[in-house]
Amino acid sequence: MSPSLPREGNARAGATPASEAILAEPVADAGSDEVPGSPQRRSFLFFFVLAWFGLSLATGTIGGAAIPKVFAFLDDDTKGLNLSITAAIGGIVVMVITPLFGRFSDRTMSSLGKRRPWILGGAIAGTVGVVVLAFSGSVWMVVLGWIIVQCGFGASNAAVHALLADQIPKRIRARVAAVASASAGLALIVGASLIAALPNGAQWSWFLVPGALGALFSALLFFGLRDIVRTERPAPWKWSDVVATYWLDPIRYRDFFWAWSCRLLVTMSIVSVSTYLLFFIIDHLGVPAEEASGVQAITLIVFTVGNIVMTILFGWISDRTGRRKGIVWASCALSAAGLLVAIAAPDMFLVGILIVGAAQGAYVSVDIALMTEVLPTFEEAGKDLGIVALSYQLPQLLVPVVAVPLLAIGGGENYTALYVAAIVFAVLGGLSVLPIKSVR
Repeated sequence: MSPSLPREGNARAGATPASEAILAEPVADAGSDEVPGSPQRRSFLFFFVLAWFGLSLATGTIGGAAIPKVFAFLDDDTKGLNLSITAAIGGIVVMVITPLFGRFSDRTMSSLGKRRPWILGGAIAGTVGVVVLAFSGSVWMVVLGWIIVQCGFGASNAAVHALLADQIPKRIRARVAAVASASAGLALIVGASLIAALPNGAQWSWFLVPGALGALFSALLFFGLRDIVRTERPAPWKWSDVVATYWLDPIRYRDFFWAWSCRLLVTMSIVSVSTYLLFFIIDHLGVPAEEASGVQAITLIVFTVGNIVMTILFGWISDRTGRRKGIVWASCALSAAGLLVAIAAPDMFLVGILIVGAAQGAYVSVDIALMTEVLPTFEEAGKDLGIVALSYQLPQLLVPVVAVPLLAIGGGENYTALYVAAIVFAVLGGLSVLPIKSVR
């Protein structure tokens, strides 16, 4: 385990002399129950969860509902290919920028703090991308807008995720992560419902409404956070640091590697289903494109009901028992079972989705907490959590690449093959958590 960051190198904006005296004591690593600096305001957790919700609402709604709807109306025959291209390019961008922005925030010496400039600046940049998408009329304009959105809100997201290690004590981390994850699930429902309720002829509203909410909620966290102000100048930036930004030695940090692999595979499973959900509803269930957004909203409601209930329940159970691994592998097995139901009985598709939602809720309730407990160091939590973020961003690139040949099996639109692949990913994800030694 690398040495932790000395407190004297990180004061907090607005800290009193008494709190700065406290800052002079050494801190534990990112798996500790201690957090640096003076206490946050009581409103901090509310604003933290609200920002998590807002960023999920913006990126999830735009990527999962608004862009697919644009392509469905733009050219129905090529919508699957257009979405795959856009998702893959967006996936590459977010993979590149998230660890990099996380590391930059670790090194930031602004008087505003380490994370706050990235939270607000990212929200502003993301809003620019939303405007581009709102008035896009071609595939490449959509791609351009999505790239800007991913860069902007990705910067905010990297900073917000780093706060989980910076500011949330270990003893409540699973519960806070569970509530934040539940808010992300709720964001999917709200977003899909918004797209279904907005007029089919008002493309601008599909993007500006969720984008504006995401930016607004990020700004509230910016004003509500007592951020750490870095006073100790970091080591000079070297080109070797660029490579290190995207890499942790899997031999030296075995537990981190296995936890990362688990999250990658589980995310591959759920992204395989969620990315093409609207097209499944249109092409496999036979719902007209004009009505499909409403059906998608109902499906996401079913998913999220199961998700939220299990997220809260197992977040509490995990913090009370201190156990993470058993919940993770059991949730992966349950997710695979739910997908099997969805494949084997199309008329029970919603039942299968409910099971998958419950399984994902149990998984996310402990997954984020588990990841923070296997981080190598506190000092570079932003960078390391950026590497963690790759595990759920890489699927944005990999899933479209894998989906194109799978959907083409048997003449096209082979969603059974895609769902079988999702089952395999879930099972492998559950197996990947078993070798972890440092977390129960």
